[in-house]
Amino acid sequence: QADLEDLAKKLNPVIGYFDPLGLGGSRFIGRSEEFTIGFLRHAEIKHGRVAMAAFVGYCVQSNYKFPWAMTLDGAPFPSLALSPPEQWDILPFAAKLQIILFIGFLEFYSEISSSKGQPGEFHHYCKGGIPGKPFNLYDPFNLHKNMSKESKERRLRSELNNGRLAMFGILGFLSAQKTPGSVPLLNGMVGPYTGELMAPFQGDFDIVLGGQSMMEAWNLN
Repeated sequence: QADLEDLAKKLNPVIGYFDPLGLGGSRFIGRSEEFTIGFLRHAEIKHGRVAMAAFVGYCVQSNYKFPWAMTLDGAPFPSLALSPPEQWDILPFAAKLQIILFIGFLEFYSEISSSKGQPGEFHHYCKGGIPGKPFNLYDPFNLHKNMSKESKERRLRSELNNGRLAMFGILGFLSAQKTPGSVPLLNGMVGPYTGELMAPFQGDFDIVLGGQSMMEAWNLN
């Protein structure tokens, strides 16, 4: 936890270490503190990277789309007149499934680690490995392999801060769409969205329990 406190001061000297729930000193499912901290650090890095990709993707697909056909039958990519959530809603179910399965494969692969812990093998981030691995998304082509340790640490801190900012950014976009006026800076920049952000397959299938549609139950609540 001392390392977390030191890192927090370097990331944001003004706020410093902020952990009101005391997660840094807890032990998830009876595991060690090292296990818990590895899990939390990896989760933050992963969520930050996803948020950065989402924020950039939101901006790009609001202004540009691929000129070629999206499907084998020649259907084009969604219109730029639609917002990113609306573009997702009208994607074919097969396209959505491909995206989900690919992400699932990456998740599965990232959890693979050797129980032997032999030199040269990948160590799980909860077992002493490096959070954010095994994918080297920062420098996949080893262009900065000769960079000094200090420079790497500084840039990794930048990645964490950028990821945190991107999480606020993408949430700001979605909040402005679902609750117009909730983000004054985005007034007039993004249109309202009438779909359900928490139901990404709402137009593809539904589950009926006890004679009631889950989408209907969601809307009633």
